[in-house]
Amino acid sequence: MPLCLNAQISSVVEGWKSDKDLKSATLSFCVIDTKTGEIISELNSHQSVVPASTQKVITTGAALGTLGAGYRYTTRIYHTGTFSKETGVVNGDIIIYGSGDPTLQSENFVKEKDTIQITDKWAVALKEKGIKEIKGKIIGDASFFDRTIPGNWIWADINNYFGVAPCGLSYNDNKFKIIYTSKEVGSKATVEKTIPAYCNNTICINSNVISKGTEDDAFVYGDPFSYTKEVSGKIPPNKKDFEVEAALPDPALLCAEKFSVSLAKAGIKYNHKLVESNYKRPDSTITKQLLYTHFSPSLERIVFYTNLKSNNHYCETILRSVGRGSMYLGIDAVKNYWQKKGLDVTELYMVDGSGLSRANTVTTNFQASLLSKIYNDSSLYKMFNNSLPVAGRSGSMSNIGKGKLIENNMRAKTGYINRARGYCGFVKSKSGKDLAFSVLFNNYTCSAKDAKVKIEKFLVELGEL
Repeated sequence: MPLCLNAQISSVVEGWKSDKDLKSATLSFCVIDTKTGEIISELNSHQSVVPASTQKVITTGAALGTLGAGYRYTTRIYHTGTFSKETGVVNGDIIIYGSGDPTLQSENFVKEKDTIQITDKWAVALKEKGIKEIKGKIIGDASFFDRTIPGNWIWADINNYFGVAPCGLSYNDNKFKIIYTSKEVGSKATVEKTIPAYCNNTICINSNVISKGTEDDAFVYGDPFSYTKEVSGKIPPNKKDFEVEAALPDPALLCAEKFSVSLAKAGIKYNHKLVESNYKRPDSTITKQLLYTHFSPSLERIVFYTNLKSNNHYCETILRSVGRGSMYLGIDAVKNYWQKKGLDVTELYMVDGSGLSRANTVTTNFQASLLSKIYNDSSLYKMFNNSLPVAGRSGSMSNIGKGKLIENNMRAKTGYINRARGYCGFVKSKSGKDLAFSVLFNNYTCSAKDAKVKIEKFLVELGEL
């Protein structure tokens, strides 16, 4: 039962109570006046519920507060052995050492008409150093991050683009495209190719995708680190070059291979058979010399795309960055950060950073209180608020509140996984109050689309408070 229920939204809540689709659901919300800290309205706000992608506000807010908006990932290129400037020969290996940068050749940071790969720029930098030939290996070193996937992620997620594993040397958003041709309804779709392709390895696609329906309903299964993928489901009929995105088995190797191709384009000799990846901690006794350092865009820009596009890969990377390469240390660091801000972290249970797992739980009181803390932190609020989708205008909020007071006046992170949907963010109400809110639905029996409509009524009424 609610502790406090504002009259302006009580009719919406009463409608929820009599809704057969919500009969066995868990419904929770909390609305806080950010200026006074007063709870304006709430329902079951201390009950633990699954946050889905609204969990990203917890991770990204803590990351901005601990690492800082200007934090940049580094990708360093080293050589082992010796390098003779006279001959231009490296008698040793070239190592691309990543620190987790998720933006390397990422679609959010590569201009559409930019034909120059990031690895081309690295190769030019090495050529300018006088390097003409490499006698050893080209190694993509991803050892800074633990090579792990959250144990609570489900089988249907971990091989698809939204469930890619973060990597110490990420590349191309850690995903590849399976290109299909589909024909008449009921026929089996044909795999044409995969993009990008590895130089020395072939991804084997065992496909049983049927031409049916109007949407991409094909899912990829298997060991996410394996080169064999099983694909089943449906894609629309009569399509050419239809793309299904899947998780790369080895992003660090692809990065190293693309770099080797770039070296060849730059006129630098190497043995194309000596290209590999590394996920084990390197031998600290081996001497390395730094050749070049690549810096990522700022964390502020990365968080912008993390929240606007609900990018799980970016968010899981950020979590590990806070944890100095470890997901588990990252979770501890995020919880410690919010605890120091005065929040009750017993109301937060984290198993990942992005909210992809249904094992995560949080209370709407915790989320709304967290957002209120951010609102009152001048070093965080503007950049964090800018990362949230705008009602009626952008991201996953683009179709919410059209023609209502909340249009262009509410910013919120949305969340959806199976039978869990929610929103949390900020709105300036009709009375001039700046409100922080969280609303989460779990275990409804209607469609996700219908659940969205039911919650939208509540969001619209928030603007009228």
